[in-house]
Amino acid sequence: MTYTTQKALRKSKYGNKSTVIDGITFSSHKEALRYVELKQLRQAGIVREFEMQPKYLLQEAFRKNGKLIRAIFYVADFRVVYADGYEEIEDVKGRFMTEIFKIKWKLWDKRYPDLTLKIVTNVRGVS
Repeated sequence: MTYTTQKALRKSKYGNKSTVIDGITFSSHKEALRYVELKQLRQAGIVREFEMQPKYLLQEAFRKNGKLIRAIFYVADFRVVYADGYEEIEDVKGRFMTEIFKIKWKLWDKRYPDLTLKIVTNVRGVS
């Protein structure tokens, strides 16, 4: 497993540092650590599978007065399926939850009442 932190060309608005692990660039160091943690949980048999960057439709596109209004999507950090079949969607957050995220979370809860959106703030990292 390769593990490096890259210095961003522009300073991140929220202080995130992009991190590369296994050739995958993550938008934050914390998200990269969660990836490592999920790999360890999968190896231990606690997690059956996980998917990175799953995309969910929150609102369909529509037309108003002849103008196309684009669909609204939410891209999570991970979709995790545990050994017992329980599934949850994860978003790794640092110190900030943006107003846009808070609105998308409300739209998520309305559209996907049977799926859990879990906010991950603490990660163990590499052990």
